[in-house]
Amino acid sequence: MKSVEEQLALIKRGAEEVLVESELITKLKQGRPLRIKAGFDPTAPDLHLGHTVLINKLRQFQDLGHHILFLIGDFTGMIGDPTGKSSTRPPLTRDQVLANAETYKTQVFKILDPEKTEVVFNSTWMNALSPVEFIRLASQATVARMLERDDFSKRYTGNQPIAIHEFLYPLVQGYDSVALKADVELGGTDQKFNLLMGRELQRAYGQESQCIVTMPLLEGLDGVKKMSKSLGNYVGIQEAPGTMYNKLVSMPDTLIWRYFELLSFRSMDEINQFKKDVETGANPRDIKIKLAEEIVERFHGEEAARNAHRSSGNRLKEGELPDDLQEIELSASEAMPIAAVLNKAGLVKNAAGARDLLAAGSVRIDGAVVDRNFLFALNAEHVCQAGKKSFARIKLKSE
Repeated sequence: MKSVEEQLALIKRGAEEVLVESELITKLKQGRPLRIKAGFDPTAPDLHLGHTVLINKLRQFQDLGHHILFLIGDFTGMIGDPTGKSSTRPPLTRDQVLANAETYKTQVFKILDPEKTEVVFNSTWMNALSPVEFIRLASQATVARMLERDDFSKRYTGNQPIAIHEFLYPLVQGYDSVALKADVELGGTDQKFNLLMGRELQRAYGQESQCIVTMPLLEGLDGVKKMSKSLGNYVGIQEAPGTMYNKLVSMPDTLIWRYFELLSFRSMDEINQFKKDVETGANPRDIKIKLAEEIVERFHGEEAARNAHRSSGNRLKEGELPDDLQEIELSASEAMPIAAVLNKAGLVKNAAGARDLLAAGSVRIDGAVVDRNFLFALNAEHVCQAGKKSFARIKLKSE
């Protein structure tokens, strides 16, 4: 194993917060593989790069010699995580959860070493709890404690209903740490309440409290909102190599170093050298290409990474791009809705025409269908297709 100082530097890379750092240092000094837990509810069958921020951190722990517990929340998935929700989520069926879980395992092993990863399902111990044991678990938290959660508090003060089973979600997630005897749990910044619940429950059950590493929520390609498939600002890890490549190369310059820190496995020394290169005149696009090739290779292999630039530059999903693809520069003071960009670029007759094409699924950005929620970020560059025959490479420059 690396020294404690070297391990801590890698663990803290890109992390939002480490709680409690002194406790983590004590655990690392024990010189044993720590039990590192991260849970994922299989609520959708496909993942995007935003989901991989946590998985990448797991891989870093794995490379340091620690034991990875990849938890698939097949039990919690049927409750529905209330984090950040303004209303009760509809629970998934058992069949939906299991089907999604299988695709998760396939995707995450593009990053994690399957030989060194323990995949666990929280139904294993939750289904085994007796009613008495479950009541004991529920007794470990008060309603007042639950209402400390910002989303619960807002719903309560806004007279929005909160179902009793939603209060159980943080308890079940916390109990997962008890069942697994976790030393460290990873989660997004929005999961902090649930992660802290794990520390409290471990103390209540006579265990040493886990440490917590929170990771930031990755911004999408618009550079503004959290990466989300519904917003069209995502890079799916199962997307075609050319599509994935072109999306990453077209990202706003403001995202380059954020994406490198959270998505790349290059050393920070190498990334800092890239920064110096750009500061001294290197083209930021050349640096984006390095990241795009690394990501494509991770999910599609070395050959796909070598050839991704060809498919991204010459083809969209439904046909070949024209040889005389026009290039258009637009100016704006802020990110623009895609309908406004298409109208301003002259790819549609008017804004109403743009909205109609978006509603029909006939607008593609870098080969991927987008809807009216797609925001074209400042200083971003995308190949845009409106309908079957209107194409342009559009760059939105800051005024």
